[in-house]
Amino acid sequence: MVGASLVASFASGVLKDREAISAAITSPWSNGQTEGQITKLKLVKRQMYARGKLDLLQARVIGPN
Repeated sequence: MVGASLVASFASGVLKDREAISAAITSPWSNGQTEGQITKLKLVKRQMYARGKLDLLQARVIGPN
């Protein structure tokens, strides 16, 4: 019973976003490169949490001057 309602909810959401889904499938553009850079930055931020200040984070992400 619960599974059927989850499927119905998912199907309803797909129908509401039909144009966006179609554009995502047919468009040659991708934001994968951007998402990868954001993921890398978040990983570095998590690793550096409570270990240093902004200058250390900047050196880790951008590199030494």
